[in-house]
Amino acid sequence: MRRVTEKMPSWLPRAMQIAIGGALLVLLWQAADGRAALESLAGADPVWLIAAFAALSVQTILSALRWRLTAAQLGIRLGRLHALGEYYMAQLVNQSLPGGMIGDAGRAVRARGQAGLWASGQAVIFERLAGQVAMVFFLAPGVLATLAIPGGLDWPAWLLWPTLTALALALLSPLALLGARRLPGSAGQGARVFAGSVHRALLDRDILPAQIGLSLGTALFNLAGFAFAAKAVGITLGLGAVAALVPLILLSMLIPLSVSGWGVREGTAAVLLPLAGVATSAALAASVAFGLVFIATALPGLAVLWLSPSRTGQAPAEAETGPRHAASGLARRGSRPRLGSPTERVS
Repeated sequence: MRRVTEKMPSWLPRAMQIAIGGALLVLLWQAADGRAALESLAGADPVWLIAAFAALSVQTILSALRWRLTAAQLGIRLGRLHALGEYYMAQLVNQSLPGGMIGDAGRAVRARGQAGLWASGQAVIFERLAGQVAMVFFLAPGVLATLAIPGGLDWPAWLLWPTLTALALALLSPLALLGARRLPGSAGQGARVFAGSVHRALLDRDILPAQIGLSLGTALFNLAGFAFAAKAVGITLGLGAVAALVPLILLSMLIPLSVSGWGVREGTAAVLLPLAGVATSAALAASVAFGLVFIATALPGLAVLWLSPSRTGQAPAEAETGPRHAASGLARRGSRPRLGSPTERVS
């Protein structure tokens, strides 16, 4: 198996993702009345498209601020404009290339100058993790509310039980990490290092309120962006559908089968939104509208690439960046430690 992997051309996985995404869209076009979806897109309300663009733009800004805050906790100080420019550029790359994480990897590499690649990589991973946790925060009560309220969504068993199982695993994962800290040997040591890094980056009491606010804000505006895109093509999603179905649609974009979730997201929308009384063709149109608006919100990344073609790993620091105690702590130590490195001891 290893020999097969070594002989595989580097471009083949990306080509396969492009092919899979295209094939899914073609199948959906046939199965979900693509002509009707195209008519809905052609008649989309520009006012709601602008609202979706604004919501997703605010989501990008809040995400960049969350990354800046997380990075500061790990010894990497970023200016606000620099963090925003990097985030836009990462989104543009993620929208353009297969994998959906290449732009984020670039953020980590370019921010490595102050504390090393390990810390900059953790900052990116933890920032993205916080966003997914916030999405689950909306999803869990949304699903439970649709089950408890009479006249809620009619969940089929094949979808309900896997969803509840995934939510239970997500909610229990912090307890599993705490338990893993007590394991002997390298496994326990690794769990303690990871838990300590997560606590420092996301849960420190001095920055926890800001992390919660930024993460819930990014998730809320992301959901609003989809709801507004759906409204643009004539779909009014109720609060239950936005809280319970849209997070599943957006989380499906994490499945690395296509470029930026194209095809996978549309397929998920075509399956889920009919539970809220939406026609399959309209669900397809809503997801495509969201995807197109999302691409539009990433276009400022082109300006970043044009104005800063020679970005390196030296991220401009800002004197007043990040939590005050983090900046002062770095000054007291007089060095640039590799916070959260594998050799760090966590009590």
